[in-house]
Amino acid sequence: MPHSTCAPAPWVEAPKTARLVLADGAVIEGYGLGATGQAVGEVCFNTAMTGYQEILTDPSYAGQIITFTFPHIGNVGTNVDDTETSNTARRSGVRGCVLRAPVTEPANWRSSAPLDVWLKARGIIAIAGVDTRALTARIRDQGTPNAVIAHDPSAKFDIAALTADAKAWPGLDGMDLVPEVTRAQSMTWTEKRWAWGRGYQTLETPEFHVVAIDYGLKTNILRCLANAGCKVTVVPATTTADDILARKPDGVFLSNGPGDPAATSVYAVPEIKALIASGIPVFGICLGHQMLGLALGASTHKMRQGHHGANHPVKDHTTGKVEIVSMNHGFAIDAKSLPKGVLETHVSLFDGSNCGISVEGKPVFSVQHHPEASPGPEDSHYLFNRFANLMRAKAAAKPVPERAG
Repeated sequence: MPHSTCAPAPWVEAPKTARLVLADGAVIEGYGLGATGQAVGEVCFNTAMTGYQEILTDPSYAGQIITFTFPHIGNVGTNVDDTETSNTARRSGVRGCVLRAPVTEPANWRSSAPLDVWLKARGIIAIAGVDTRALTARIRDQGTPNAVIAHDPSAKFDIAALTADAKAWPGLDGMDLVPEVTRAQSMTWTEKRWAWGRGYQTLETPEFHVVAIDYGLKTNILRCLANAGCKVTVVPATTTADDILARKPDGVFLSNGPGDPAATSVYAVPEIKALIASGIPVFGICLGHQMLGLALGASTHKMRQGHHGANHPVKDHTTGKVEIVSMNHGFAIDAKSLPKGVLETHVSLFDGSNCGISVEGKPVFSVQHHPEASPGPEDSHYLFNRFANLMRAKAAAKPVPERAG
């Protein structure tokens, strides 16, 4: 057969209006979309094939520039329901995103706006036309670099200044980003997970009252708690243990969030210690997991590339089962630092890093991964029922007051 060639796509002929400038001086050119301007952050990669809107609104990504390894991002548009920023008063904190292919017109009945329009509205800068496989390989080999992402329709960039900005940024190690994403006031949540043919339902008769500390809380976590029978009171990250216990909750939830857990722990860990001492059931996810570990005497460390995706195998030692889970973290608990009485319940089968802990004799546990599955598989939804069972057992163990007379 004669050799055939394909004409280049129209976007390849367009001016390259965006740059990703790494701290080591490397410059990656591409086509800008979303907001204009520049932003500095840590470049990571996410391997999920679905859920780009949930990823871009996950507050745990504050301070980061996300490289999507899946090439077709934006093809189903955006909508009002798939947003994970539970705090509507603030943005998720993501600094930008890096894409391989151009964003096509939305092809989904749920779409209310194209990705480009949605990115502009949220102030997120994006660059397309990047060899994301090469960038991902670089991150795997050398670790997550600091960089500046810039979008200018005139395609005029001061590369020296952008490089200097990337070099000057201190990075996530030692950075407390929770103040960027936590809420300022408490609120009540009763909305359950979406169900086919019914949409989002309201929890009418809650069995439990849970106080969730918002370190960057995702919306679908709240929905999963509601599905487990919990009316949730969400409180700011700096809420004291005394204020939480004064609300008489059946349990306390420590949420996900961004940044270095050791930095956030300065104000969070003393309160978590007091909550553990109270005997109330405690459940943590992601940053909440890491800070629970710190409160129990363990240590955390920054990972070279982190775990970001929806296809990570994790083993639950309590059941012997292997689950495929959603991950999003750049820090981890050092399993070797776990003190006596704190058990490792889950472990990553990719690299052996810690993914879960529990406390012997106390209703306290946490996991590194995201069991709410937004995006991702639902293998770990049982953890919300595990939390509910702890609260149920705690309530059953309470002495029944004697009736007067």
